[in-house]
Amino acid sequence: MPFIELQSNLPASSFSEDFLKMLCSCAATALGKPVERMNVVVKPGLPMLIAGSCSPCVMLSVSAIGVTDTADKNKEHSAKIFEFLTGELGLAEERIVIVFHALQPHQVGKKGTVMSFL
Repeated sequence: MPFIELQSNLPASSFSEDFLKMLCSCAATALGKPVERMNVVVKPGLPMLIAGSCSPCVMLSVSAIGVTDTADKNKEHSAKIFEFLTGELGLAEERIVIVFHALQPHQVGKKGTVMSFL
């Protein structure tokens, strides 16, 4: 049950429903998870600064159980997600930052319990 949160200073018009679906699909493929288990939120139009510049940028947070817990895994995830974001948004890699969070099953609630019991 991965969680993808994209924050950007790009306008909302940059993030169509098709973009959300493609981001979901890209992240699901990168993480080896089914699309049906993905959770995606996009927060556009934020005041943001990356590397001392307020030029168009994206910060992406990827939180997941069991697939974001090593440097080798995250290097592979990062390459696939960067390729998608640079291609779809026309941003240089220097204007994108990805943060990976390793979750434990007891940290994710669903159906009135936590993933440890599902």
